[in-house]
Amino acid sequence: MQHIRRPRKHQLYDPAFEHDACGVGFVAHLKGKAAHKLLPEARQILVNMAHRGAVGAERNSGDGSGILTALPHTLLERVARDELGETLPERGRFAAGIVFLSRDKTERTACETAFAEITAEEGQRFIGWRDVPRDNSMIGPTARASEPVMRQAFIAAGDTVSSEVFERKLYVIRKRLTNKLRGSAVDTNDMFYICSLSTRNIIYKGMLTPEQLFEYFLDLTNERFETHVAMVHSRFSTNTFPSWDRAQPFRFMSHNGEINTLQGNVNKMRAREGVMESDLFGTDLQKIMPVIEPDLSDSGTFDNALELLLQSGRDLPEAVMMMVPEAWHNHRHMPDEGKAMYEFMSAQMEPWDGPASIAFTDGRVIGALLDRNGLRPSRYYVTEDDLVI
Repeated sequence: MQHIRRPRKHQLYDPAFEHDACGVGFVAHLKGKAAHKLLPEARQILVNMAHRGAVGAERNSGDGSGILTALPHTLLERVARDELGETLPERGRFAAGIVFLSRDKTERTACETAFAEITAEEGQRFIGWRDVPRDNSMIGPTARASEPVMRQAFIAAGDTVSSEVFERKLYVIRKRLTNKLRGSAVDTNDMFYICSLSTRNIIYKGMLTPEQLFEYFLDLTNERFETHVAMVHSRFSTNTFPSWDRAQPFRFMSHNGEINTLQGNVNKMRAREGVMESDLFGTDLQKIMPVIEPDLSDSGTFDNALELLLQSGRDLPEAVMMMVPEAWHNHRHMPDEGKAMYEFMSAQMEPWDGPASIAFTDGRVIGALLDRNGLRPSRYYVTEDDLVI
């Protein structure tokens, strides 16, 4: 049997002790101007962090690398017209995302059918599938043995929903699909994983080295692929196993470091599920449970919690500051209103603590922060041509 999923607890190995130590970076245009030229810049950042990633016994089987960008509307509109025979709705009224699927045709068909059915049940319109253009000639035997089928899903908003409600419905659709199709796959070779599903951003990632990412995903070198933000990640899976789905970026963040308080954070999130209420979600709230999905790394778990805060109506910077607060108690130079904000946040959520450098984006804004002790130092530059790196 080919190894698709990671092993469960066995002898000295326990997934509870898994950590990452990686490289993370981004480039963005300060004025939000989308252009293809940001992608070669992002590639250079990623390749420069090759030493922060890892490879196996084969030098062409990497721990993982990836890129998160704003949704490339120009490219996707052309793809839908030429490959699907569809004219996409106006921007903000359609979503696209890459899905990892089983190589078994029967399993794959069942997943695709469920995808369309659940989308319809949630009042949205499933447009169609596109095969993601790839070249796997350069990846090693280990990476190829576990390589999933990759297809790009397109969804249109229902006639009666706003863009904000549509984004929230996409979250519900993804969680329902994940609960239905991935929950039973931990002990099998089947793969179902939605990298992203959004009107705002898209993720290309996999069990690749930094040098392989742009050669593997042919979309990334297409001149019609334009973005104003590009976040990249090079993975070093400390004490764990590499896999296609655990490559980063995740849906809103990339992470270098460790969440030392992880088990307590997960337990408290689970404890909250029984008393959660939301006017925005209404009866949909139960569909997104559990908030923290099984079989995730510490970074993936963080991303799950961050996504809930965002979909519940919080701004991205606010949500990240709530999860990773500054050392504010004895901060002599912090204004009183800053301390009051952090004190209020501490009553809502405990810190996700540990050495960390985290970059985050929702496809519109982008930022970064360090842990309260600055144990994973990072630096940034602002250039004369309006780039922040």
